[in-house]
Amino acid sequence: MTRLSIFEEMSWRGLVQDVTPELLDELNKGPMTLYVGFDPTANSLHVGNLVPLLGLVRFQRAGHKPIALAGGGTGLIGDPSGKANERQLLDADAVAANIAAITKILEKYLDFDGECAAKVVNNYDWLSRISTIDFLRDVGKHFTINSMLGKESVRGRMETGISFTEFSYMLLQARDFQELFERYGCRLQVGGSDQWGNMTAGIELIRRTCGESAYALTMPLVTKADGTKFGKTESGAVWLTEDRTSAYEFYQFWFNTDDRDVIRYLKTFTFLQEEEIAALEVQLREHPETRTAQKTLAVEMTTFIHGKTAADHAIAASRVLFGEAIENISEDALLSIFRDTPSTDIESARFTDGMIPITDLVVATGLASSKADARRTIEGGGISFNNVRVTSPQERIARERFVGGRYGVLRKGAKNYHIARILE
Repeated sequence: MTRLSIFEEMSWRGLVQDVTPELLDELNKGPMTLYVGFDPTANSLHVGNLVPLLGLVRFQRAGHKPIALAGGGTGLIGDPSGKANERQLLDADAVAANIAAITKILEKYLDFDGECAAKVVNNYDWLSRISTIDFLRDVGKHFTINSMLGKESVRGRMETGISFTEFSYMLLQARDFQELFERYGCRLQVGGSDQWGNMTAGIELIRRTCGESAYALTMPLVTKADGTKFGKTESGAVWLTEDRTSAYEFYQFWFNTDDRDVIRYLKTFTFLQEEEIAALEVQLREHPETRTAQKTLAVEMTTFIHGKTAADHAIAASRVLFGEAIENISEDALLSIFRDTPSTDIESARFTDGMIPITDLVVATGLASSKADARRTIEGGGISFNNVRVTSPQERIARERFVGGRYGVLRKGAKNYHIARILE
């Protein structure tokens, strides 16, 4: 099989929207240094940041040198691109903390060794040293107000209003491109389609101040077929760090992808090859009920972001929802699955010889009003412990069957769950 060039691969994956005309010829000449900027609006990145992050990874694997720019300077200003209203400005301490957290994430997915070693830089290092007079003389003089008003990031805000602070953002981003060109020979900026105006401003600044050519490539913003916003769930945004979105929740986000979106997401977010995705597309068309494409997407993404062990735990946890016995599952996974489920504390003194009557548990958790009621429900096949149906009212549950020695999942009927938590 002939290996595709990076541009060919990005194209068939649907990851090219706008591109400067000369870029393809330049890529054919050999390795390039490129950069992507990340906005420090939070102390983590979310799945919406995956497209540019994976873009860096794809370019690096194709032999190019990536730079991840953490916007410590521009983060104090706020990017108006794609925003209907003015951003809430963060203070310097909050931005610095967010930069430190984001840097750790970026370092996890890029390779910092070898000929294509990645770099993570913070634009606060140079933007904070530029005086207002120098900035206006050395950057501002190269741009007309008319050209800036024509940029989509500004034009889209003319009705609601835009402050001079955010209006100046594109000049700061242009200055970033110039700095990276002068420091590292960076000639390519990659980012979301809403960044095109800011990118071309940087290209123009490099042309005017350095007499050199630079290039830009934008990738489409990810959408969902049902019209809802990508990366949002009922509980909020889907983050790349376990402290904000558990590996189980992350897995479920991808597993729940709509049939209309899943093949596109496999191309956009995974490293699976064209033949593999084509086979999954056939499977989806002929046997959509198996959800093989969604399972593959969820496994690939959870493994890439959280590692194979976390992905395996997430797979085991997801099976719980389909009625498989609860075993070999971590406490964290169980609590993540049943985080909105009612729970009851059970005193450890209620266990005799390490066991407790099932009727006591059923009554204690409120799934039955009395032991007689519990016996009738059990005899009718209506009670399960850890997804295993209880067959006898005389059954006693060993403490070792509780997950982590603490948590047991009782179910009455098909969907009435309750957590029994043993107090130490």
